[in-house]
Amino acid sequence: MAVRTPTEVLAESRRNTSLLKRQRVLDTIRLMLDGGEPISFAAVARAANVSTWIVYAEGVREHVQAAIQRQEQTPVTAAVQGRKAGAASLHADLAMAREEIKELRAERDQLRGTMRQQLGHQLDQISNRKLTERITELTEANGKLEHELAKLRPLADHVQELERDLAAARTSLRQMIREGNHYQQNQ
Repeated sequence: MAVRTPTEVLAESRRNTSLLKRQRVLDTIRLMLDGGEPISFAAVARAANVSTWIVYAEGVREHVQAAIQRQEQTPVTAAVQGRKAGAASLHADLAMAREEIKELRAERDQLRGTMRQQLGHQLDQISNRKLTERITELTEANGKLEHELAKLRPLADHVQELERDLAAARTSLRQMIREGNHYQQNQ
């Protein structure tokens, strides 16, 4: 059995959790459709007890949109029967949403902390020898580049001198052409 790094274990765990949450969202959509509950992205996320980013994720978003379109095509029986959400119900939904936001923020902070620990652990595992070797390689490469640059500097000075000579030759040539044209006009 191959030894897995902590990063691989964490990545596999996150994939499995994501798959379970996605399946829970799909099951919740079916239950909401069967129960005649109004479907929206937020309502599905709340009913499935997942964060809203999951219901917007590719592969899940399409199912939610299809369910919303399906409900739009069929009349909502609760509205026909005259049931409306009361103020207490709306306040309860708001309180639930606020609580979910608190939980999500706490989960986010916990995940950030875990990731920082994992990254720190991975950095600690990199051997100093490898870093020293890499620094030596980069120092040698830098020395070679500086040496090549030192060789090229005289060439750059020579190119500038040739450019000045070329500019002077062009100026002399223009002057000779003007004098030649002036001479021909006067004859």
